[in-house]
Amino acid sequence: MVTSTLKTFLLLAALTALFLIVGQAIGGRTGAIIALLLAGGLNFFAYWYSDKLALKMAGARPVSPAEAPELHQLVAKLAAQAGIPKPSVHIIPTQTPNAFATGRNPEHAAVAVTAGIMQILDWNELEGVLAHEIAHIKNRDILVSTVAAVLAGAIAYLADIAQWSLIFGGFRGDDDDDSPMGYIGLILMIVLAPMAAMLIQLAVSRSREYLADATGARICRCPLSLARALEKLEAWNRKLPMRVNPAQAQMFIVNPLRGGGLMRLFSTHPPIEDRIRRLIEMAKREGLAA
Repeated sequence: MVTSTLKTFLLLAALTALFLIVGQAIGGRTGAIIALLLAGGLNFFAYWYSDKLALKMAGARPVSPAEAPELHQLVAKLAAQAGIPKPSVHIIPTQTPNAFATGRNPEHAAVAVTAGIMQILDWNELEGVLAHEIAHIKNRDILVSTVAAVLAGAIAYLADIAQWSLIFGGFRGDDDDDSPMGYIGLILMIVLAPMAAMLIQLAVSRSREYLADATGARICRCPLSLARALEKLEAWNRKLPMRVNPAQAQMFIVNPLRGGGLMRLFSTHPPIEDRIRRLIEMAKREGLAA
């Protein structure tokens, strides 16, 4: 867990450093500040209303304890074990098995599962999945993702501003370099900086998935149940992928979209085989056989 947290911190530091370098090179200090304020404003709105937006986009509906008593009891038990308030419970009307958590903090959080997940997983496996989602809430991963999105978005804004300024001949930074090499460097920065920011942002997302696996396995003390669930969910999502907005893919416990080969480099999730391997190693190391 410490390694994943440290990795996330280093990736966010790298993203911050990249933003400062790009801001100075492309837009100067003034351009960098404007881009950061714009990105921050947009992502602040998304963060504040993330739970409502995510649930609406997924077509999730709230279910009462009377409608799904066992599901509510399991969520309540895991939340208590994690030391956080019980999140609201929602069901997504699709047969593809998957789940996600959302909310700006543990006091304003929700978990959503698809109708299909409760038909495919046994009770222990479902407990592992829900513990993973509770771990996302406990670790405040929505906040971490928002910080990464702010920085990556600001870099993209700077690149767009510089691109259009070059096209119309109006670009002037704080430290102008009118030499051909200066313009070549600027063009390379416009092309490569947003790509680098996106890759770092994806790495942050993958790091938080590893952390949620480890935290969730400790909450329910069932790493092998979570490992079995991940294997089943991956197989089903390849067979029956969900129809979701690609921007939502990072929220789900397994990637709901098809993709292989080079696309794995741009995946929001770590390789499922690696996640399973880590959980098996954790079970052996900590003597957790469930």
